[in-house]
Amino acid sequence: MTPEKRPAEDEEEQETKKLKEDSTAAVSEAAQDDTSQDSVGSDSASSTDPEKKQRLSLPEHRGTVLYTGCTQWEYIGRRNLKGIPAMLHHVPRRLAAFRGIRVAYVASHCSAAHTIFISDEGKVFSLGRNEKGQLGIGDTEVRAGVIPMDTMSEFTVVAAAVGRNHTLLLTDRGSVFACGDNKSGQCGVGNTTAVLHTPSRISFKEGKVVKVACGAEFSMIVDKKGYLYSFGLPEYGQLGHNTDGKFFVTSNKLSFQYERVPRRVPIFVERSKDGHPTPVTDVQIVDVACGNNHTVAVDAKKRPYSWGFGGYGRLGHAEPKDEYIPRLIKYFDGHNRGVEKVYCGSTFTIACSALGVFLWGQTKRTGEANMYPKPLQDLFGWDVRAVGCSTTSIVVAADDSVIAWGPSPTYGELGLGENVKSSTQPKEVKTLEGAHVEQITCGMGHTVLLVRDETEQDKEILGRLKEITL
Repeated sequence: MTPEKRPAEDEEEQETKKLKEDSTAAVSEAAQDDTSQDSVGSDSASSTDPEKKQRLSLPEHRGTVLYTGCTQWEYIGRRNLKGIPAMLHHVPRRLAAFRGIRVAYVASHCSAAHTIFISDEGKVFSLGRNEKGQLGIGDTEVRAGVIPMDTMSEFTVVAAAVGRNHTLLLTDRGSVFACGDNKSGQCGVGNTTAVLHTPSRISFKEGKVVKVACGAEFSMIVDKKGYLYSFGLPEYGQLGHNTDGKFFVTSNKLSFQYERVPRRVPIFVERSKDGHPTPVTDVQIVDVACGNNHTVAVDAKKRPYSWGFGGYGRLGHAEPKDEYIPRLIKYFDGHNRGVEKVYCGSTFTIACSALGVFLWGQTKRTGEANMYPKPLQDLFGWDVRAVGCSTTSIVVAADDSVIAWGPSPTYGELGLGENVKSSTQPKEVKTLEGAHVEQITCGMGHTVLLVRDETEQDKEILGRLKEITL
């Protein structure tokens, strides 16, 4: 197992600020020229058009966005910077920018200080850190507040995923656009241009993409056949191609063979007690989640696989070994033990199954780790609808409640209030008692919740919350 760079305490080394604007523009323009089939303008085609009937759609639920946590983007996850109390929100707040706009999808990542919102009309909005162009608005300037991503105004976006400093956007026609940090090829556009200021289309001729996911510096996409593809940084085997991609440029300089375009993950295995691998057949991926440097996927038969960095037990194989190809998690092998949904934090994994909610890995910065899946007894009997995983914090939507926990230091992402800023035990978020939360996503130091707003009770609960202008 190779030593892992812990979740970004200090921002990666400063890159050359003076980028070649013309080369980045060329990438973007070339991508846009190739996207005429994605244009919303073509949506005026007859409703009997079979292609139109096959388009991807947004999730059925719509709702009001709530935000809790830090809004001082340059402060999150960095040492020697003092936070401004007014920019730390310890209870959920409504965002003024979405007044009158219903949201259908939210996306962030445990290593990210930015968030993507998709409205019920498929329009994209971004919020947060923009140092690598991850907001997709054409520059790397500091931005306050929610920004419409006008660069995607001609497209209908149905899903998104974000990494530490990059963003993936999935359109209704199954095409993927990427922007932000691309020094490791994590945007999948065929090169390692340092920054993509505007979303550029990923060239993917294998078919329609139906799901996207991001790790800190790598990405995953799933096509309509259930095949999994990966690209970006292979440092710990998280791409699943049986290599960490390392090679020596000189006798003392190490580099990586980055995957610049989507490459199919060819094989999934299970290992016997003596470590001998046997291929698993008939694997059709239906869900995938990424931590900083590991990946977990579930197939149509509810079999979970994990690979990448093995430290702190986050892979669930009862050993802290890196895995370079997807390995079946044997704990869930058996009748009625299948996994339905997976979520990843920076150094841990959560799985929802018919038997309950399980966690493995480390959710604290020090101390023991779960080397194999263990049930979260505090959630037993709850109908868990959604889970958000931050660096070490966890926020869960269950029944008509929100449950959160995470060790200090926190930035308000738990939403438990000024007096309970952190908690090692699950606690209910009192201000959201009775709220029906449809979706949760956590970034580094913040949580975004999508709350149902249809009934009178829903509106009453939301009306009690303060509104903030970022």
